[in-house]
Amino acid sequence: MHALGAVATLGPDWMDPTYLLAQYGDAFFWLAIVIVFIECGLLFPILPGDSLLFAVGLFIATGQVHVNLGVAILALCAAALLGNVVGYEIGRAVGTPLYRRDGRILKKKYFDETTVFFDKHGNKALVIGRFVPIVRTFITVVAGVSRMERRRFFTWSAVGAVLWAAGLTLVGYFLGKSFPGLQDKLEVVILLIVAVSVLPMLFEYLKHRRAAQKIAVEVGDAAGDIAERPTGADTTSH
Repeated sequence: MHALGAVATLGPDWMDPTYLLAQYGDAFFWLAIVIVFIECGLLFPILPGDSLLFAVGLFIATGQVHVNLGVAILALCAAALLGNVVGYEIGRAVGTPLYRRDGRILKKKYFDETTVFFDKHGNKALVIGRFVPIVRTFITVVAGVSRMERRRFFTWSAVGAVLWAAGLTLVGYFLGKSFPGLQDKLEVVILLIVAVSVLPMLFEYLKHRRAAQKIAVEVGDAAGDIAERPTGADTTSH
């Protein structure tokens, strides 16, 4: 019933870590590694990377996944970094034609939004972008297309991979140790993770909206001032 409730809440079966654990057992961990790798580099953004990392830590803490925590963290960090490397090389090799593609998954707006994010944050984008859904998939491709120096890319990608993969896994592990019953509320926790992860995008949207409204007001005021200025004929008559 728990798995069914989670599926109803979160969507497709493959988005629910509890369902994946029930279906694949000990292979769940290796499936999580594959999904993290794909999400970080193979241009498939609609994957549950955040929730899977958290769930791996939680399941290890509660004894449902039999993998050493240190080994799990190293493997997940490596998958995240290798995914980035593949995404970067794809972007570097294929280049701008990727931008012109506007399909069901590879949407042009994703590239546009990621490019703006990358231009704004620079090196830090490779770290911050890890925690932003969709951006973390495309940021490495954008770095490749822009031919960011490899050493710089690898360094900042490694920092981001460790903070993201190790961080979320450890949060899941320690919360699982402290609150074993949390696994029965996993769907609620995952929804909270999703909500927190989209906050940066919501913040940027509201920020740009306020900026656009401010510009519109300034343009309106300027137009009003121009309209109120006396014309040449009026000046002559006075």
